[in-house]
Amino acid sequence: MAAPVEPPLADRHPTARRPVPVPWVAMYHSVGDCSDDPYRVTVTPDRLEHQLTWLRRRGLRGVSVAELLDARARGEGGDLVGLTFDDGYTDFLTGALPLLRRFRCNATLFVLPGRLGGDNAWDPLGPRKPLLNAEGIRRAAGEGVEIGSHGLTHVDLTRADDTVLAAEVTESRARIAALTGAEADGFCYPYGTVDARAVEAVRKAGYRYACAIDPGPLTGPHALPRAHVGQNDTAWRLHLKLRLHRWRRRPVEGV
Repeated sequence: MAAPVEPPLADRHPTARRPVPVPWVAMYHSVGDCSDDPYRVTVTPDRLEHQLTWLRRRGLRGVSVAELLDARARGEGGDLVGLTFDDGYTDFLTGALPLLRRFRCNATLFVLPGRLGGDNAWDPLGPRKPLLNAEGIRRAAGEGVEIGSHGLTHVDLTRADDTVLAAEVTESRARIAALTGAEADGFCYPYGTVDARAVEAVRKAGYRYACAIDPGPLTGPHALPRAHVGQNDTAWRLHLKLRLHRWRRRPVEGV
């Protein structure tokens, strides 16, 4: 009698695959002159170039969050990191996009459709930075950049009443669809502040995912942690941030 054939290891232990931490997502804002930058939201194009070079040398490539999550869902994407740019500054087109194209990277741009052509009026200090208008957002989308929502007007959703919360989350998504002809899959919480009420509102509005900064126990598809990347982040600092992320961020279902 022939000996029984042992099933493959993966079949014997369907949960034996080593879990991986939540994906690493870098948070950028403005790319330009950082001589007056009290909130540390600006990197120069030269610094961004060095940071993208660091990714390439480590065998990593920056992509949109949607592409990153798609790859993770297939059990792939170990060589991918998410690149996000908050607020939708006009310098994304001049300072960031040419470098992303040169390095064959992509990104998610979180915009404020209630402030088209406006500026960062929510920042009381520092220079006024112009925001993309409708044409600029469509240009970024036409270049293959993922367009996500940063709300309508950049308000702290944890302090918003129900009416404002609904407008910031739901109306912003509708306006982006009208601008670009595509649904926004991603949302980004202004200031990175998030609570269970905001997460539920974003989920119910139909977003596939949302980005925060350090959401703690709320971490999941609608509250992804991100690492701030600024002008002072040299190769060594980026290395430490990536190591810290892999140490701190435990596996979470759905991401």
